[in-house]
Amino acid sequence: QVQLVESGGGVVQAGGSLGLTCAASGRTFRGDAMAWFRQAPGKEREFVASITWSGSDTAYAGSVKGRFTIARDNAKKTVYLQMNSLKPEDTAVYYCATRAGWGTSFIRPYDYDYWGQGTQVTVSS
Repeated sequence: QVQLVESGGGVVQAGGSLGLTCAASGRTFRGDAMAWFRQAPGKEREFVASITWSGSDTAYAGSVKGRFTIARDNAKKTVYLQMNSLKPEDTAVYYCATRAGWGTSFIRPYDYDYWGQGTQVTVSS
């Protein structure tokens, strides 16, 4: 079993920045990919970003590319999401997730095996 705990959510004005953290515990394996998803009220959960075990490869949704950065520290079993130039449409609950192996096609929630409880991000206009 893998446990994921997100933190760092909050309220920020449009144009501002926020950093999210996801701490993993329990069973983790070399090769596991990490990802961030988000879900706004009344909408489906959508892919935000993902990263390989080594951090050498990343993937982003088009809506966040150039504004968000995903990174990880395997020694700390932690993945980060730095969000800059935030927009009101970025408002959502943000979740981290993990799966064995990485690929650019793994952008659907059912591609991932373990999930955190989520952290709320609210961007005010």
